[in-house]
Amino acid sequence: MFERFSRGARAVVTGAVGHAERAGVGAITEEHMLLALLDQEGTKASFAFSALGVSDRRASVEAALEDARRRGGLSQADGEALAGLGIDLGAIVSRVEETHGAGALAGDRGPSPAPGKGWRSGHRPFTREAKGVLEKSLRIAAGRRDRTIGDEHILLALAVGRGVVSEVLASHGATYESLERAMFPPA
Repeated sequence: MFERFSRGARAVVTGAVGHAERAGVGAITEEHMLLALLDQEGTKASFAFSALGVSDRRASVEAALEDARRRGGLSQADGEALAGLGIDLGAIVSRVEETHGAGALAGDRGPSPAPGKGWRSGHRPFTREAKGVLEKSLRIAAGRRDRTIGDEHILLALAVGRGVVSEVLASHGATYESLERAMFPPA
């Protein structure tokens, strides 16, 4: 599949690896892919981010991702579902952090590498969800009859998914539909 990636898509994957390394985590996540997309310049995804005002609100995007990490990776929708059961996620997070310190629920997201593999050997695995994004980007590109997988396909795959990253994108005005309109205007 990687042989079909454009230069921009390869830069997103490389950038995601860099974000995971700087965070000191064992695996590359969807969040790392989003941060790498935000780092890009001169690509379809960066154009869409600019057109939708997401680029100007990067600090807000990063704060929303950090807030989700504090909640143990649970989305706002997860929190609302728990609230419907009478469980106050905010109170749980506060209590855990009171006992174990700030960010105690964040943990090292992603599996630890097997001996001989992993970050010490220069390889970090992708989480199941991040692999799913790459697979979705292939399906999106194929559905659009594009010959290569670009950063724009990765961004659409992140937006169409469920969970924290798609929720953060949507809360910043970057839904699948708005991104698609920005990156692929009708002829």
